Amino acid sequence: MKKAFKEIYVLDHSALIENFELLKEIIRTRISSGEIHILKQIIDRLDKGVREGDPQSLRAIENLRSLKNFIEKENLPIEVRLITTQERLGFEKTLEQLVRDYALEIGGVLVTADPTQKEIAEALGLEVIEISKRRTGLLFEKYFDENTMSIHLKAGAPPRAKKGSPAKWFFEYLDNKPLTDKDLEDIINDILEEVKIRRRGFVETERPNSVIIQLDKYRIVIVKPPLSDTAEVTITRPLAAPSLESYNLREDLIKRFLERAEGILIAGAPGMGKTTFAQALARFYMEKGRIVKTIESPRDMHLPDEISQYSKSKGSSEELHDILLLSRPDYTVFDEMRDDNDFALYVDLRLAGIGMIGVIHATSPIDAVQRFLRRIDLGMIPSIIDTVIFIDRGRVEKIYELELTVKLPTGLREAELARPVVEVRDLETGELEYEIYTFGEQTVIVPVKRLRGGLDDRDKRILQEIKKQLPEATIEREGEIIWVTIPKNRISSIGKNFLKLKKKLEKKYSIVLRVRIGGEERE
Repeated sequence: MKKAFKEIYVLDHSALIENFELLKEIIRTRISSGEIHILKQIIDRLDKGVREGDPQSLRAIENLRSLKNFIEKENLPIEVRLITTQERLGFEKTLEQLVRDYALEIGGVLVTADPTQKEIAEALGLEVIEISKRRTGLLFEKYFDENTMSIHLKAGAPPRAKKGSPAKWFFEYLDNKPLTDKDLEDIINDILEEVKIRRRGFVETERPNSVIIQLDKYRIVIVKPPLSDTAEVTITRPLAAPSLESYNLREDLIKRFLERAEGILIAGAPGMGKTTFAQALARFYMEKGRIVKTIESPRDMHLPDEISQYSKSKGSSEELHDILLLSRPDYTVFDEMRDDNDFALYVDLRLAGIGMIGVIHATSPIDAVQRFLRRIDLGMIPSIIDTVIFIDRGRVEKIYELELTVKLPTGLREAELARPVVEVRDLETGELEYEIYTFGEQTVIVPVKRLRGGLDDRDKRILQEIKKQLPEATIEREGEIIWVTIPKNRISSIGKNFLKLKKKLEKKYSIVLRVRIGGEERE
């Protein structure tokens, strides 16, 4: 390693992005004379970032301009030089490596705000000056109080907070003064700096115009122009980490969790408390001596260190599949199941004998089951899902159990129509609420309560349209079949117009229309 005749300080990418007041303090106290070198590759990176609308890059360019003005104003014997090296960024070298190699070559002092860069440089024998921020708290934390669920910050609008609980919440303006672009930029940079040094801080996904971060208990979504019209930050945190006991579940359900429930779906609308319940269930299993792991994106569950939390955004489905099959947890909590790969991973792990707890968006508990129907065979459903828990406003609203049987579906009469049927029962009352079976080439979900209660509003609309052509007709539902009964003396009324109406109604309402005349069936 060469030794420079006069002290040379090499600034890396992070040093320029860091708060300029801290950099000025370093110059006053540690750098009194010599040269400050900045690689041209850093400027090229910042130029690209500015053109893509990255506020950090814009801030770094402003800091560089302010740095030169500050040195001139203070009349310091320091020269700022832009250095062009022959090495290029690419597959073999990152920007951080390039800066380290240059500092080693000239025997300079590396100035960085990146803790990882500092550790590696010191291991290589480099002298390092770290720009470390003395923190008294994150800038956005002033907007939180004990009742705040989330804050919503947007340039050009006053800051707002969502307060209360999933059962009862309201929005509140936190200030009458709109936030400026500079306000949002400071908050975003503060978050990005903190995530580098905090143990429980993760950048879950990073795209050119958006970043999703988990910072301890805070889930942070940052969106920037041009994806959004202005910069915005949404920060969510849980108000409590309730135990399973706090949901006041019946003893037989708790026993089911321990003895029978191994394919669990937790369903509900966004913000209703699904993840909170899944978190309580994960703690419950861990306390009962089970090995529990999670798949999340972002990793926003607050769980004991004994529970391993894997990021879906940092690994492929194949990688997670291999890890979980080889480590063989008793239960895996799969938070926020969305696409085909998520459902396929859930199914594969469940069929391999791993207990699965899936969290899924749905407006009703049966909708959660329906999400699986187009992805797996009907007969496999009870092997994959045996318990569906619907969460509404932080409460357990409904629990279903699923079982496969062979029977004549409710509403059908001919014995030869018996078939495999998935029964969906209310776990609390034991009442049969839905039947799932194949009818022709389609898989149908039939609400048994509705069948037993006569015609619903949809059936009545169908009847109204039929009566326009056949005033004497009556209808009766059997499963997904609508039987239209016509007196024998009106058989001549069935012509081409009615056949057109029949096809129209079948397509519009996804039903099958059959005609009875004097007790005889007509296609």
